This record gives sequence, structure tokens and C-alpha cells, in this order.
Amino acid sequence: MCETCGCTITPGNEHLVRKDGKLEHTSGGRASIEVLTGLLQENDHQAAHNREHFERHEVLAINLMSSPGSGKTALLEATIEAIGEEFSIAVVEGDLETENDAERIRAKGVPAVQITTGQACHLDAHMVHDALHEMDLDDIDILFIENVGNLVCPASFDLGHHINVTLLSVTEGDDKPAKYPVMFRAADVMLLTKSDLLDVLDDFDTAKAERHLRELANPAKVMTLSARRSQTLEAWLDWLRQSVEARRSGKEMNPSMQPDGVHQQHPA
Repeated sequence: MCETCGCTITPGNEHLVRKDGKLEHTSGGRASIEVLTGLLQENDHQAAHNREHFERHEVLAINLMSSPGSGKTALLEATIEAIGEEFSIAVVEGDLETENDAERIRAKGVPAVQITTGQACHLDAHMVHDALHEMDLDDIDILFIENVGNLVCPASFDLGHHINVTLLSVTEGDDKPAKYPVMFRAADVMLLTKSDLLDVLDDFDTAKAERHLRELANPAKVMTLSARRSQTLEAWLDWLRQSVEARRSGKEMNPSMQPDGVHQQHPA
């Protein structure tokens, strides 16, 4: 994570370092300059509070992480179309500016709260907590948190969610897990997206992408899919169904579980 671009201080946690804030001064009484450790500790405290909210209301909270343009919003649109009548879905959208993605989600009839982070290249637990005040968690089965497009910082901030889903588009390169190990090591599920483009691309090997993930000692479930091809979404949708059921029954969730009777989908 970058300590020079200012991404550690977000609209959600900046109150901690302002005048009279909890982290304004060091323990020695001097003005606090290196606040990263303190901010992460405060973030984790807020994340635990968020998680209590999700547990109490039986909401499954999924954090979607990826580089920009990997297809997070398109996947959400396709998911809403497929199972929007089975489950009540809501979305927290994170971007530096604009409400473009939130507007796309709302057009599908699903509530979406947009968080604009300014210069911060990730969401944090404080920002998500503020967004939750704009939602009725009693009416939500699945909350998707679409994090800011970035393969570095989002992996370091607990939001209170249950599962990390990391998207890797086939247009990006199959060595991304090796290049960005922190992000992919944090993944509970890895989705290889835009698989319809494999028909015309010859430089992305899905087996290599998974091998690089395994070299990080990560047993995460891997699914290959395309938001444009509904038949490739079945494993993803069944995994969501089982994850919601596990949340409702209070069972310990195993994100890497293979949906019963469903084999991993590959592009036609």
C-alpha cells in the first residue's frame, strides 16, 4: 500500500487525524505524521462493528476487488438479472468520482449507495459504515461491496465483509496473481472474467492464472465466466445460493466450496 499518495487517509477516517482527532498526536505528544498503524487498527475496530451489523441482520457481505475495467459492475448487473427475484440484493459502489456505476445498478431496480473517495484508491470500514446508514439491512440478503478498481490497497482494509471475491479479466494477463500477490492471496474466490474474449485472445491461459494463484498457497475457488454469456454464470450463481444458505443457517462458510452437482463453467 502506498504511504505517499495519501490513500491511507480517506473521507471515512480523516476525522481521526484532524485537530482533536484520536490520532492527531503520537503517544509522546507530538503531531502524528506516521499514522498508518493507528488507522489500520481503527479500521479493524470499525470493520468488526460492521460485521456485527451483518451478522445481526443475516446479510451476506461480499467484497469485490479487481483492477479497473475487469467487469465488476457488468457481473453485478448479470447477477441481479439472474437471481434478483430469489434474493434481495443491495450494492455499495466505490469510485474516486461519479455515480456512474451506482446509476447502472439502480437501473436494475436494486438499491445502490455510491461512495466517492476523492484521492483514496480503496474503501475502508468507516466509509462502508456510513453507507450502511442509508440502507435497511433487514431487507437485504446479499450486499455486494464493489471496491475501487485497484490491485493493491483494497486487500489491506477489512470492511467487515464475509468474503473477498477478486476478479481477473482475461484481457489483463494470466500472471497478475504473481505480480500482485497481496491482492490474490487475500482472495477467497477468484473469477476469471470476460471469458467470451478467449475466443479471440491467444495470450491468456486460464490454467496458468490458477497455477500462479496456487503458488501463493491459496486454495481459493476459481471460476471462469462471462457476464455476456449467461450459461457460464451457473457455478457462480449456485455458489452464491449456497453461501446465502450458509449465512442463514449460521454454518461456517467455506468460500472455496464447489456448489453441489455443479462443475466449473468454461466459455462455450
